Amino acid sequence: MSRMAATRDGYGQALLDLASNPKVVVLEADLGKSTKSLHFRKQHPERTVSCGIGEQNMLLVGAGLASSGYIPFASTFAIFTERAFEQMRNGVARPNLAVHLCGSHGGTHTGTDGSSAQSIEDLAIFRTLPNVVVMHPCDDVSTRELTMQLPELGKPSYMRTARNKTPVMYDGKESEIKIGKGMVLREGNDAVIIACGVMVSESIKAANSLEEKGISVTVVDMHTLKPLDTDLIKSLVEKCGVVVTAEDHNVIGGLGGAVAEYLSSNCPVPLEMVGVKDRFGESGQSDEMLDLLEISSPFIEDAVNRAINRK
Repeated sequence: MSRMAATRDGYGQALLDLASNPKVVVLEADLGKSTKSLHFRKQHPERTVSCGIGEQNMLLVGAGLASSGYIPFASTFAIFTERAFEQMRNGVARPNLAVHLCGSHGGTHTGTDGSSAQSIEDLAIFRTLPNVVVMHPCDDVSTRELTMQLPELGKPSYMRTARNKTPVMYDGKESEIKIGKGMVLREGNDAVIIACGVMVSESIKAANSLEEKGISVTVVDMHTLKPLDTDLIKSLVEKCGVVVTAEDHNVIGGLGGAVAEYLSSNCPVPLEMVGVKDRFGESGQSDEMLDLLEISSPFIEDAVNRAINRK
């Protein structure tokens, strides 16, 4: 069994790793314990700004810091980043200021907090903004690595992290992880599953189950939704001929939407999207939520079979 860890812990560790850069500052909105920025705050209180329950203010404080030469990392729950969308748009994205926003506890896998706290639209929302890089990594290693690359990015970003532990995929493969480059985790010729976040491990499960039935599937961790790794998608479409996307997010506007936009204009092939079907979640345990919303590994398996039947 592989090691299990939460992506939010990778974010917290990366902030500590980045602390040697004196320009790095951390912004919090009363949730540093949950987003894991508290470790940075404890070691570097003089470079941490507590904005209280004021997410809109936090984004504009970040914009001011970025325009003054600092590298601000701001975090809160994914659902509360949405309260600051206008500030992210006009204060950060429009002037192209390198503020790095992290939305923790994203998706329905958050579970028991219920639908009011389950952000199923954050990736879609931030993907609409020019200049903003959008990421949703699947494990603590890739979260840490991608966060460490942000000071070099020189433009704004949004990263979704999660509360719950998921299987670690990248121990020892840190050097291969790059913003904007999808990672092939498993090779197969019959279909390609493109996934992000918690759905990466679910997709591996589905692929292993299909393998036993004689169907070989490629699995891609598309941790960066924008810019999308279209070169990789194109090469895998040529090899496999059908695509399935899998995300813990509304099927409208997220990873599936991003892939659909590219495929429809460039290399139209059958596409099946596994995601939350334009509905809200409920309160329940995280794995119950994946089953209830029909996005766990058996549903990915069904989608692969449907896609292959459309070849």
